[in-house]
Amino acid sequence: MLRLMGMRRSVAAVAILLFFLALGTAAAQQETQQRTDQKQEMPDAPSASRPPQPFPSTAPTESQGPPATEPPTTEPPPTSNDAPPSYSNPASSRAEDKTVPPPHPVDVKTVPEGGATPDAGSSSQDELFKITRNVNQVIVPVRVTDDSGRLVNGLLPKDFSVYEDGKKRTMNFFTSDPLAISAAVVFDLGMPDVNVQKVNQTFPALEGAFSQFDEVAIYTYSTTVGRMADFGAVGRRLDAVLNQLKNDRGENNGVPVTGGPLGPQGPMINNIPVDRSIPAPISPGKQARALNDAILAAAMDLGKRERSRRKIIFIISDGREYRSNASYSDVLKVLLSNGILVYGIGVGGSAIPGYKQIEKLHLPGQGYSDILPRYANATGGEILSEYSKAALESAYQRAIGDARNQYTLGYATAATPSSTYREIEVRVGRPGCKSSDLRPCVLVYAKAGYYPLPMSQLPYQSRGSR
Repeated sequence: MLRLMGMRRSVAAVAILLFFLALGTAAAQQETQQRTDQKQEMPDAPSASRPPQPFPSTAPTESQGPPATEPPTTEPPPTSNDAPPSYSNPASSRAEDKTVPPPHPVDVKTVPEGGATPDAGSSSQDELFKITRNVNQVIVPVRVTDDSGRLVNGLLPKDFSVYEDGKKRTMNFFTSDPLAISAAVVFDLGMPDVNVQKVNQTFPALEGAFSQFDEVAIYTYSTTVGRMADFGAVGRRLDAVLNQLKNDRGENNGVPVTGGPLGPQGPMINNIPVDRSIPAPISPGKQARALNDAILAAAMDLGKRERSRRKIIFIISDGREYRSNASYSDVLKVLLSNGILVYGIGVGGSAIPGYKQIEKLHLPGQGYSDILPRYANATGGEILSEYSKAALESAYQRAIGDARNQYTLGYATAATPSSTYREIEVRVGRPGCKSSDLRPCVLVYAKAGYYPLPMSQLPYQSRGSR
């Protein structure tokens, strides 16, 4: 009896054990099946040796054409042996996908900024929106005064008209704001010494006429041209240069003595030198006054300064020109091609009333006295003739102020770069003092023309003072 009960217990234990084994096996198979399903649904994780694969997507129901930037792909027509591709047989498509090897990993390297080759499609599109056109901008400073010489303020762009070679041009720039100045100050040391010393006493007033935003260079000339100071701000450097110029002397005020009892040949008896070993004196030739050369040297240096500044040459001289290497026409080309204005202060004989009529007479061997006003008229500058020291000091302020506070006009010209001179005329919609008796009237001063060719390419053919 006891033996039978033990066998029953053993059979029950084995049955219980088999039940739990079967239950564990079923759970393991179910977990394995779930992992398999999840693995099929989830994409592969990124790999260092293979680029990430795209997520599965549903094929579009309608075929889409190729992008606009890509050329259409042309495929050869199907033959009788090759069946056209179809989505009705997905098994064949999967088999073809398995035969295609995976793409190689992309080797990406760091490229410096701006060094990457632009996309061919995008560059071709960008070219369609690029418009290349050569535009020549002409800047014209204009000084407008009343019949008493005072500047006329408050004019608007509609009051101005610009003509080039007789054709009206459309302005694209206008301002009445004062501009910083690049000034080349030129002193004439070939004048009589009394005039040179009068000018030396007015140096503080000359320096005070410039602002802290201006830059000034100093030149001197007589028979030759010298640059005393390069362009720089007004300050101690300019003070030192002007103080050094105070020690320079002008020419002899009188007529050179070449004979007589006080001549260089010594005492004479009956017009015969006592000491015949002294050679007979020779009358000295007239010294050169290189006015053209001085303006040319200053203009060449001014041409290298910033175009945002107003460029002027400020000359203090009696206006005498004799035996320069550069001619007037050559120097004027350089001035007009760089937009340089010539201002001057006439001293000495040029300040005497009625001198302008006399200086038009040209005497052989005496040079020219009317070149400085011609420079000013052609470039839109101004010449002030003052005789006294106080008048010179006030003339500095007026000339520099007029140069700074001009109207500035601009227009685009269709002229090609060439050495052809082009005339400019500026008109103001107010009655002119020279052509009308109505008051108030205006006087307009601007450069007479310009040369489209840069100054470095202008031809220089003639030489001489004219």
